[in-house]
Amino acid sequence: MSGGVDSSVAAALLVEQGYDVIGMTMQLWDYGSRKQRHAGRCCASEDIEDARRVAHHLKIPFYAVNFQHQFFDRVVRPFMDDYISGRTPSPCVNCNSGLKFHELVRVADKICASHVATGHYVRATRDKESGRFEIRKARDLHKDQSYFLFNLTQEQLSRALFPLGEYTKTEVRDLARKFQLPVADKAESQQLCFLQGDEQGTFIDQRLSGLNLAGKMVDSAGNVVRQHEGIHHYTIGQRRGLGVATGEPQYVTGIDPATNLVRIGSNDELMKSSMRVDQVNWVGITSPREELSGLVRIRSRHEETPATIRPSGEGVVVEFAESQRAITPGQAAVFYSGDLLLGGGWIASVY
Repeated sequence: MSGGVDSSVAAALLVEQGYDVIGMTMQLWDYGSRKQRHAGRCCASEDIEDARRVAHHLKIPFYAVNFQHQFFDRVVRPFMDDYISGRTPSPCVNCNSGLKFHELVRVADKICASHVATGHYVRATRDKESGRFEIRKARDLHKDQSYFLFNLTQEQLSRALFPLGEYTKTEVRDLARKFQLPVADKAESQQLCFLQGDEQGTFIDQRLSGLNLAGKMVDSAGNVVRQHEGIHHYTIGQRRGLGVATGEPQYVTGIDPATNLVRIGSNDELMKSSMRVDQVNWVGITSPREELSGLVRIRSRHEETPATIRPSGEGVVVEFAESQRAITPGQAAVFYSGDLLLGGGWIASVY
């Protein structure tokens, strides 16, 4: 229970369905005083209190468990490591798959709970022939969160419940009011919980002293256009904050962590046709031995596009039917067949 409307309604639905429900909230980050908190983030202390109020309203036990050290080690530190290595991370994937389900299943075992339920907008199914647990897109495609769960294992999926998969967001709000939940009209969180409004470069500078990531910014012809303050301030496709004026829009087209070089160029230079994806986790199918066709999403808000997925070593090579804009190492690439999540991995390089 995050303290938001989605997980609160999920809990209420399970209570209504007759489950023996225990509410649990993960304390992930120390936000300091109320004046230091930034609006629009999730998982803050007031959210824990909101979750507690909902649990009290539903008459279910409630526990807040401190996972700050695990969150820093598994989400925040990799976030910083990626940026200082010239990659752009997907911390919400690490948090949802790598931290939350891993730790919540472990806690569920300790308290003899059979399942872990969340407010994610996805549908969990099981293939009748193979017995394989599957993730399918939510009925509300605008709220679908399957992209963030590609790293779940079969064991974790066997324990997972997603009560909201068949509901739209509007229906969930209506249910919250029907159940008279105290968070029925609470606004949604939109930002990374730990940044608190800071730009990622500023956040990293405040926590890692002695970084020497400044270097040259060069155009597509190799001309130095300025000195930059550090590669961790930039990401592929970025336009704002470059500090250059050429008469035409310029974007970050490449980052070289070996030399601290940031390359800029036109929008056309961001268009690429293939990429390598490593650390692939197959969810809807077993690991393929031959190439397959599917739809690929390269960012959480990216429109899926047809591609050929070819096994290669420990990963896959993805070749798109049409070139894609700003394919970014460090981001998650997720593969689909219709509404079935096939699997996903981490973009390692772009061709």
